[in-house]
Amino acid sequence: MKRTPFSDIHEKLGAKMVEFAGFWMPLQYSGITDEHITVRKAVGVFDVSHMGEIWIKGPKAFELTQYITSNDIQKLKPGKALYSVMPNGRGGIVDDLIVYQYSEDKYMLVVNAANIDKDHKWIIEQNEKFGAEVENASDNIAQLAVQGPKAIDVLQKLTDIDLSQIKFYHFVEGKIAGVDNVIISNTGYTGSGGFELYFYPQYAHKLWDAIFEAGEEFGIKPAGLGARDTLRLEMGYCLYGNDIDDTTSPLEAGLGWIVKFTDGNDFIDRDFLWKQKQSGVSRRLMGFEMIDRGIPRHGYDIYSIDEKLIGRVTSGTMSPMLKKGIALGYIDVAYKEPGTEVLIDIRGRKMKARVVKPPFWKPDENK
Repeated sequence: MKRTPFSDIHEKLGAKMVEFAGFWMPLQYSGITDEHITVRKAVGVFDVSHMGEIWIKGPKAFELTQYITSNDIQKLKPGKALYSVMPNGRGGIVDDLIVYQYSEDKYMLVVNAANIDKDHKWIIEQNEKFGAEVENASDNIAQLAVQGPKAIDVLQKLTDIDLSQIKFYHFVEGKIAGVDNVIISNTGYTGSGGFELYFYPQYAHKLWDAIFEAGEEFGIKPAGLGARDTLRLEMGYCLYGNDIDDTTSPLEAGLGWIVKFTDGNDFIDRDFLWKQKQSGVSRRLMGFEMIDRGIPRHGYDIYSIDEKLIGRVTSGTMSPMLKKGIALGYIDVAYKEPGTEVLIDIRGRKMKARVVKPPFWKPDENK
């Protein structure tokens, strides 16, 4: 099992540790709900050093990156990032990822921890006809996500960079807490604002200590995988392995907005996905909000009101902010309209829920 540069800190803080994607990771510290609410209202810090970073460099970097990802990286420029998926050549998804354009011929792909080796192998295979330079730098990059409305106040104390000028899905490289060459990114996974910091592992403890000292006045807390999952689910963000995988199309998953059929974007599965877009999909990933009191979980069956099996839950939880059960799941498209009532089989009891369009929790409506 791999350890991150922060594993010893998590253990000293008394975190409940679990194996996740081959890494020894904190599930929770003070409790999932407490950490969740701290991120929504103040600031929390996640160790996300388990995520993978793969560099694509050289004169053919653009061509390879454009070919393996569905979004159109012609829209990128140095200092900008975008969300995308890697189609698998069979209509499914190798992984979802963020593509950062570091310079004109250098891209950083941030991929899911469980898929690092799979993704790297896939990219190497596709690169045979391009000849770009591909480097799996995952073991040499640590990452912290400082999330929440007070994240900017905390980090601004540690840098001369004007963090308010880093727009959503943009990044800069600079100095934080005396550490050079930190990539400061505004691409958060929680829906509550904040920044991700990428840096060399030897500076991990220095940055952790500086961030927590700067954040003390704002009630900063460490947060674990549990809160990360409930936060992303309140926003309706997909989790690879649950909501999307090698058998799900990005169009079925509601990710058509990152599948761009623009001129010059000749990506893997373009023809297949174009035909699927024209003909329509038979199932769709939708959100569900419980009407009856119950917590929907991964794998639970979804029925129509007349008890016809129409789908299955892929992710579910009790929303700490809404105080009700919420879920994502695939259902027959005939039932996908928001407001449609359905039944979710929770431990043998069919309980009422309604179809909703995520996000479940909207910051502007829940201040």
